[in-house]
Amino acid sequence: MRIERVRAHIVRLPADEPLADGKVVPGATRDIVAVKVVTRDGIEGVGVTFFGAAMTGALKAAVEELGALIVGDDPRLTERVADKLRQAAGTSGPGGVFTLALSAIDTALWDIRGKLLGVPVTTLLGGFRDRAPAYASGALMRTLSLNEVVTAAGRLVERGWTAMKTQLALPGGTVAEVEVDRIRRIREAIGPEIRLMCDINQRWSVFEAFSIGERLEPYHLHWLEDVTTCDDYAGIARVAAKLKTPIAGGEYVYGISPFRQMLEARSVDIVMIDLLRVGGITQWMKVAGMAEAFNLPVVSHLIPEVHVHLIAAIPNGHVIEYMPWTRMLFDSPPLPMKSEMTVPTQPGLGLTFTRAINDVLDRGSP
Repeated sequence: MRIERVRAHIVRLPADEPLADGKVVPGATRDIVAVKVVTRDGIEGVGVTFFGAAMTGALKAAVEELGALIVGDDPRLTERVADKLRQAAGTSGPGGVFTLALSAIDTALWDIRGKLLGVPVTTLLGGFRDRAPAYASGALMRTLSLNEVVTAAGRLVERGWTAMKTQLALPGGTVAEVEVDRIRRIREAIGPEIRLMCDINQRWSVFEAFSIGERLEPYHLHWLEDVTTCDDYAGIARVAAKLKTPIAGGEYVYGISPFRQMLEARSVDIVMIDLLRVGGITQWMKVAGMAEAFNLPVVSHLIPEVHVHLIAAIPNGHVIEYMPWTRMLFDSPPLPMKSEMTVPTQPGLGLTFTRAINDVLDRGSP
């Protein structure tokens, strides 16, 4: 079993919002690097990566250059492959484009392992359950007006969602009264039984998190996410200790070492792991085990088509973020039904790129 080739292709998907039919910017796209690893036996593994923004071309090149280094290697030996690529990359890691590229390759190798053994990836990783809860993400953004976000929240409830996420730290500067009123209005629209999460995206200071967070407690948020700068572990810990609302974080950090620091500082109550920034499935599982040792739940960030395998595999998997940015990459991807996702039963990840994407990857992208 040897790797024959690794190919990557930039896919520009429309930046739509299908969960609540939200408004979109005409012509806006989400640029994603689709990756395929093929063995000499004809087994194909798929992976994706993004966060490249203006450097998406460089990210694609990084995938291809790293991929060329592992031609002839055994795809089952994920730790050996990852170590080889880290050594080859020198000091260009551990974060940034290197890790984003490594993650896509690692994910594709796990897909190959599952296909080789004839089982879903979640089975390889522990197989704790075959389905997991999910929440709607991306429909209640801070750029929406108050009326728009309230309407969208009500529409999500009508469509069967029992959990959803919004954002605070609104455009134009933080005004506590405006922030609190927005959550109040959303809670009134969805009722008391719906789980409501809120993402700050690192935009508050510690003291704003104290002040506004306490005033939000009557509205029973399921969590507050990334309340301040992601590597201010002591500051986030102060917020977590002060507020009754659970604090989630972790999506912005690269690799596994920051999670050790975060957990030792007791910064978060809920550990959010981003597949791309952590270094792929291999590293994701290490952080999940670390969180379990601290008796903490794990939640995912983006790419629900892969994360359904990971959250379902572990005993401390809490909920999948369903943000549908990557759904259009695949034929028949797993979709949520009433805030729940079921793990595909096909071997590997159970994912196949669309015919158009496959055609480009098979012939080699320009």
